[in-house]
Amino acid sequence: MVLYNLTIIVDETVNEEWQSWVKTAFIPKISETNLFISHRLLKVLNSPNEGITYCLQFVADNPGKYETFASDHAPAIMDLHTQKFGNKCLSFSSLMEYME
Repeated sequence: MVLYNLTIIVDETVNEEWQSWVKTAFIPKISETNLFISHRLLKVLNSPNEGITYCLQFVADNPGKYETFASDHAPAIMDLHTQKFGNKCLSFSSLMEYME
């Protein structure tokens, strides 16, 4: 299993709008791909960054499903985020493997 982590630093001026939009549009759009088995939204409490930092985490049961998401869906979905919030949000992603 792999965990796709999307860290997003949100400008405080759009925080409430971002929270609503991410829950009603962004997460559902990613979930519609049916490539992830679960997701969670977390707020980073000790971030050194200005603004408010969140982590969106999506779990895929194999790396291939993440690769399909990254190549076939992520660019368009991230474009929606950029169109909506522009430079009011900064994001970066990482991919992690579950260790047993």
